[in-house]
Amino acid sequence: MMLCRFFILFFMLISMTACAATHQSGVYHTVKKGQTLYTISRIYEVNEAYLARINGIADPTQLQVGERVYIPGAAQLKSVPITVKPEPVSRPTTPHPVVVTKERAPAQSKVVTRPQPKKKPVSTTNTPPASNGRFIWPVKGQIVKKFGSGSSKGLEIAIASRTPVASAAAGKVIYSGSGITGYGNLVIVRHDDSFFTVYGYNEKNMVEAGAFVSKGEKIALSGKPPSGGKSRVYFEIRYGKKPVNPLTYLP
Repeated sequence: MMLCRFFILFFMLISMTACAATHQSGVYHTVKKGQTLYTISRIYEVNEAYLARINGIADPTQLQVGERVYIPGAAQLKSVPITVKPEPVSRPTTPHPVVVTKERAPAQSKVVTRPQPKKKPVSTTNTPPASNGRFIWPVKGQIVKKFGSGSSKGLEIAIASRTPVASAAAGKVIYSGSGITGYGNLVIVRHDDSFFTVYGYNEKNMVEAGAFVSKGEKIALSGKPPSGGKSRVYFEIRYGKKPVNPLTYLP
């Protein structure tokens, strides 16, 4: 029941809108290949959910190249970096030519066909490949509960109480509070490429929802689980709505 409530609130946070603004002035930013709505909102310092709502963008992850996004309050166009690498284009395999050799005597031909290279199986998973170093450890300590152990969707790391908890990557805080039963004070950060990180069991949160944080920035102080026990940090990485093993993305 506790996990069900957590998942429901987590999904609501992804689609939640906030921050009202006026439409009286602004510019139209033309989306280029590799740009995301999250990066555009960060460069223009406008709330991402608000941009999506006023531009009628149902899915912020599906921006089209050439699409014009209205930026309220902006005085001029700004340069937005490319944050999404284009997917490699697969080229069809060209068969090797057939080589025909002829013997002088007797007058016969011998056909030699070179073997075709084996094709690699195409991956059908929607999860990006493991990338050690994409995120950093929020704290340094002993792992006392691993991903997939029982109902655990993340890691539990033993650490002294009130130890600073760092953001595993740059992103935007979409939740900071204690409204989810079983996790105490909780922080959820949204990153580029549809990744999210979750930090629970905090004694105190140091950031508020809507804030942008940098990689390694202190966002909380460690505490104890609401159910009791020794001080620890609950850490989770999600790709979209799917929890993934943090160890495949940590150095």
